[in-house]
Amino acid sequence: MPAIYPFTAIVNQERMKRALVLNAVDTRIGGVLIRGERGTAKSTAARALAALLPRVRAVEGCRFGCDPDAPTTWCTECRERAEREGELPVTERPTPFVNLPVSATEDRVVGTLDIELAIQKGERHFEPGVLAAANRGLLYIDEVNLLDDHVTDLLLDAAAMGMNIVEREGISFSHPARFILVGTMNPEEGDLRPQLLDRFALSVDVTGVHDPRDRVLIMERNLAFEKDPEGFREEWLPKEQELSLQIERARTLVDRVTYTNRDLLSIAALTSSLNVDGHRADLVILKTARAHAAFEGRLAITERDIALAAELALPHRIKRTPFQQAEMTPEQLQERIAELQGVSVPNEGESEPASQDAPQEKKT
Repeated sequence: MPAIYPFTAIVNQERMKRALVLNAVDTRIGGVLIRGERGTAKSTAARALAALLPRVRAVEGCRFGCDPDAPTTWCTECRERAEREGELPVTERPTPFVNLPVSATEDRVVGTLDIELAIQKGERHFEPGVLAAANRGLLYIDEVNLLDDHVTDLLLDAAAMGMNIVEREGISFSHPARFILVGTMNPEEGDLRPQLLDRFALSVDVTGVHDPRDRVLIMERNLAFEKDPEGFREEWLPKEQELSLQIERARTLVDRVTYTNRDLLSIAALTSSLNVDGHRADLVILKTARAHAAFEGRLAITERDIALAAELALPHRIKRTPFQQAEMTPEQLQERIAELQGVSVPNEGESEPASQDAPQEKKT
């Protein structure tokens, strides 16, 4: 297997790296869409993240890599095995990385009937697809804007439900489909439909690095990697292991991260003030804020967590006029949250005082 460029060796692009890492901490966030010009390390970062992630426990012999510690998510085959054999054997495997080609069909993605067995033996068997291979791993789609809309819908539905349910040609089969969904695209080649764009939890716009010293650093690191890939990886291995352990610890913490009613009101007030459609953004911001708190080893979210989460969850959901600012920085979002907490968001258990300057409603 060829050596993979280290994730921690990528120069700058902090927002993109943060979005990928937080999805690795909590796969329930719902994936990330990376939009940017050619040559900005989009695909490099996706592959590097998969190589960085810790090994996972899986049911031995399972085609779908079911989690032995979560029986409610097991595939049909593992449930049947457990009824026959009792406790199932466990093994460890690397986090899978699956690259979905743009030409993929529906059958290739969700799975289909095994035609060979059907013809030879007259038996109906399920042939797993891409969603099965990507379970508990990373599913990467390059040029996602060129993928068939129907296939994109299927992928996003499976990512949202965490389960792939197939009922066709006399087969009824289900298996877990929990994965980190990473889509990359070049906006010059066309955009996604708004309905599909909103289904990606986080979005990041990346551009080339403009600082000459950073550009020189990018060249030096890439030349060193091409000259001696294994040696370059060994040099960065301590930082890779440190980040991998930090992600592993965060995964154990994320479900214990707490939030207050005031935090929920802050998120709702923020999305409402920015005229964000629907409620998906509110849930994404909360999940991402909890993942960020867990990544930093904390058990409660803060305004900063909410601001950093909103920076990733809102860019592709805010309606802009031609004269509006392209994006808001975390500092601006944090100021907006503080302003909303001070003015629009009452404390828990308190009612918001009415303004004395507000004109009284006229009676007719």
